[in-house]
Amino acid sequence: MKKRSPNLPEVNFSDDDNIRHLHLGSEWIQGSMYLEDAIGLVHDYVQRMMAWLLLVEPDSVKDRQAMQLGLGAGSLTKFCAKELHIKTTAIELNPQVLAMCRNHFKLPADNPMMRVVLADAALEILNPKYWGTVDALQVDLYDREAAAPVLDSLPFYNHCRRLLTPEGCMTVNLFGRASSYKRSVEKMSAAFDKNAVWAFKPTREGNTVVLAQHTPSRPKREVLMARAALIEARWGLPATKWVRVFKPVLP
Repeated sequence: MKKRSPNLPEVNFSDDDNIRHLHLGSEWIQGSMYLEDAIGLVHDYVQRMMAWLLLVEPDSVKDRQAMQLGLGAGSLTKFCAKELHIKTTAIELNPQVLAMCRNHFKLPADNPMMRVVLADAALEILNPKYWGTVDALQVDLYDREAAAPVLDSLPFYNHCRRLLTPEGCMTVNLFGRASSYKRSVEKMSAAFDKNAVWAFKPTREGNTVVLAQHTPSRPKREVLMARAALIEARWGLPATKWVRVFKPVLP
């Protein structure tokens, strides 16, 4: 597999009242942080990237591992490591993004619970050391124009599935003027299992978060609601609301 061109955009940020936004040389927001709450998840779609919590027992979360493909503003990386207290690895192509997160988005230095690998995600996930180790894989890979996912092929999703533990889940942010939700979901269904794919309704901003399980399960609504209540109580995420707008793609 060829390495993608290192023609990387300039990275900058803007402040809007109490929120700081990350940009890749355009007006498109690539991530955000509350200035008074560096761990809080600002956007609905970023919160929904945590929906894998609905599909595992809450008491088991502390023993799991997370990986983010695309660091963004570091929101998911910080939340998984500092709020969930789980071992977390982020893979980011652009060293400027990492520097910006460390200098302006309160991303801690690498430590035993959290580290950032500067690499091309498409190549890094081919390393066998990661296979079968990831419980929560969060994929949010966009270029400076946020037009379509940078990685959105059947081989890519096959490689993502190989990263997961048997109970592992992948969550993907689908957004962009050129993206095709239907085609992306078809690729995920081919790589995983057609019964393993779940999706949220789109947010007002047009983001659709899709989840794929390594091993399909269909928890009953009462189980999802009970887990949602625990997720809200422990980590402050709006999980009860998720259950209302989150369902398997195939009935």
